[in-house]
Amino acid sequence: MLSKILLILALLATTAQTLEAQKPGRDSEQERPIWEELHSIAPEAVEDFKAGTIALDGGEYDEAIRRYESVRKVAPDFDHALRRLGYALAAKGEVAKGLELLDLALSKRRSPENLLGMARTLAYPNETMEVSPEQKARALSLAKEADRMPKTGDDSDYKITVGQLALELDKLDDFRNATEQLVAKHPDLMITHYFNAVLAANDEKWITAENEIKKAESMGFPHEAAQQFLDSGVHTRATVWHYLIYALYLVAAWILGLGLLFLVGKLMSRKTLRSIESADPNLSASSSDITLRKWYRLLINLAGFYYYISIPVVIFLVILVAAAVSYGFYIAGRIPIKLVAILCIGAVVTVYKMIRTLFVKIESEDPGRSLSYEEAPGLWDLTRAVATAVGTRAVDEIRITPGTDLAVYEKGSLRERTNDKAKRILIVGGGVLNDFEQTGFRAVLAHEYGHFSHRDTAGGDLAIRVNTDMMKFAHAMILSGQAVWWNVAFHFLRIFHFIFRRISHGATRLQEVLADRVAATMYGPKAFEQGLTHVVRKAVEFNYLATKEIRESTNSRRKLQNLYELQPTDNPDLEEEIKKSLSRETSEDDTHPSPTDRFRFTSRIVTANEQSVSGKVWDLFKDREGLTSEMTKMVQYEL
Repeated sequence: MLSKILLILALLATTAQTLEAQKPGRDSEQERPIWEELHSIAPEAVEDFKAGTIALDGGEYDEAIRRYESVRKVAPDFDHALRRLGYALAAKGEVAKGLELLDLALSKRRSPENLLGMARTLAYPNETMEVSPEQKARALSLAKEADRMPKTGDDSDYKITVGQLALELDKLDDFRNATEQLVAKHPDLMITHYFNAVLAANDEKWITAENEIKKAESMGFPHEAAQQFLDSGVHTRATVWHYLIYALYLVAAWILGLGLLFLVGKLMSRKTLRSIESADPNLSASSSDITLRKWYRLLINLAGFYYYISIPVVIFLVILVAAAVSYGFYIAGRIPIKLVAILCIGAVVTVYKMIRTLFVKIESEDPGRSLSYEEAPGLWDLTRAVATAVGTRAVDEIRITPGTDLAVYEKGSLRERTNDKAKRILIVGGGVLNDFEQTGFRAVLAHEYGHFSHRDTAGGDLAIRVNTDMMKFAHAMILSGQAVWWNVAFHFLRIFHFIFRRISHGATRLQEVLADRVAATMYGPKAFEQGLTHVVRKAVEFNYLATKEIRESTNSRRKLQNLYELQPTDNPDLEEEIKKSLSRETSEDDTHPSPTDRFRFTSRIVTANEQSVSGKVWDLFKDREGLTSEMTKMVQYEL
């Protein structure tokens, strides 16, 4: 509850006269029964009674007293005259005589009017006299009794008096009840909005309190009092809540944006699948495929941009959660220092790491080492021949790696890549080359050149940067111990990575299918199937054999055997794993469609160029033994 000083701050109407000033004038319909009653008792006194009332309302108390005394002479028991005469006497300063007459009127008739008159005169005899809290408490009791009684009409004076006295006496329940009734039945009164402002401030509804006091001011409430009320802390707290509400609206819009990104990504994925199934595979890229590629590029860029504009929102949420939990403990009256300290330190660390990862640059290194023309002239010649067949520029560099990679990428500035002047690089993993027929390898190579001809490698900077920043942030969270369930930033990272992965992987699946068409069109579906099957098989097989050899060499503390000379033995588990890799179903998390789907898509392609070439891929190298020994040493060095 607010302090009593705040509750009575700028209190309107410290006297009954001020309350009367809020009324536009006496209701003649309510006065008429009084006149008629007096007329039945002393008709000649009616005009004096009316004149006395006019004088009372105008502050001419001597004239009012004279007129009411005239009425009293001919109608000594007329309680309305006794009551109003008591008002006039008290206002003039003769409080004791006034209260005596009001008490006499109340003894004649315990009516709502007489009860309210006694209550208001007890509490506010005149503009200069201040009474004791006990006297105001008695006045409140009388005012409540009057308010409960049946009355002609629904005069707001009763509820105003109850509310005013309850406010001054810090009787919150009575004040709340009176204010709620005024709001329901008399929303057009200035004091209603004032009372509601005070009640809202007590309930810590700061925005309502500010709005209501301003409304009251617009209806006549003194500006100085309204400003004092606002300056007591109401305006500051209301401003904080305004910004908090705006921030929460922003967070809601941000969450909606995440949901829309996920939904659009989902719809794009389904559209892509339908397009792939229905498109003519003999076309390198149908109009539908081209449109999808454009929309995917736009969506990925939008999602990447969304990640960066999400960072301030996540920082706000991290701070908000820490503050809210700490405040919750404060309200509960018990603050677990250690828990709050962990929470606050965690929030600071999270915010610091999130911002820092945006500026930490990771230098990328090219995989493996460069392969010169002299080391593999046949391979270089084959790559150039395939480039000519596909109708695109040949690779500028071949890099040999110890693994089972087969991929291409471009290196250079965005401008160079956009203008097709960047350096083209082919990665060839030594682990995939054993027993690789040149026919199948040529088709797989055509697939990689398909990415170049479709300009798949020319863009994607934003996507790469976003993925890199997310990985840096995840790594920093793990190292700092902040990858925990209560960390909002950790959950954002998980959710956004999931959404971004679904969107970007949907795009890459389309790219792979279009590149498959290039390969199958150039060299035939059978050659492509042979090449992709070999790549999948060797990826599983080499990983199995190399892992086994590394484990055995480590246990026996010996050097590695040449990993590329290891021969597989009959192993049902290995064959089953290879079978699973070839026949798996495509999922939304896959960057490539499953081999089964890719074979199905390319099987419909009709081509006249299905000529095979003899020989293995290793035949294209000058010194296979020396190269494989070198790569084995590279692996040994990394252990």
